[in-house]
Amino acid sequence: MRVIAGSRKGHKLAAPRGLDTRPTSDRVRENIFNLVGPVDGARVLDLFAGSGALGIEALSRGAASAVFVEHDLDAVHAIERNLDGLRLTGGRVVRGDVVRTVAQEVTAGAKYDLVLVDPPYGMLTDIQPRLARHLPTLLSVDGLLVVETDARIEPELPLPVRTSRRYGQTRVTLFEAGNA
Repeated sequence: MRVIAGSRKGHKLAAPRGLDTRPTSDRVRENIFNLVGPVDGARVLDLFAGSGALGIEALSRGAASAVFVEHDLDAVHAIERNLDGLRLTGGRVVRGDVVRTVAQEVTAGAKYDLVLVDPPYGMLTDIQPRLARHLPTLLSVDGLLVVETDARIEPELPLPVRTSRRYGQTRVTLFEAGNA
């Protein structure tokens, strides 16, 4: 696994050991950022961050900041190692429950230009209603939300869908900020 583009292009990323984390493949990550477009100066929220590959890709491509939210301690350590090893600034790692952290971010009035959601595939059905309650509020006016799922799953959120694409066993769905 490596950084695809930007200031850290080609650098390798550490991933947590074991089967609990399913890193987004280089091909899917490249396609996500092709769909999203430029992220210069963006505020990014990487939920279920795993190795941090998605948020790190955004930082490498010029995002101003990225908040990585992950529950698994080994994954948190991998993100910290990756940020330190790549000497990336603007990253903040939060260890905790994603839904609870999202609710806290909403309460704090946080806004993000890009929200990346890559939960364990089997978990989406259970957490989708709770995420749907909070995620739209976190998006800035022109914000984008990217949800990575199993290819057979169509995520449902109360936001307009910009596009949904399949890449092998993976589906990537881009949502736009609604007219709230």
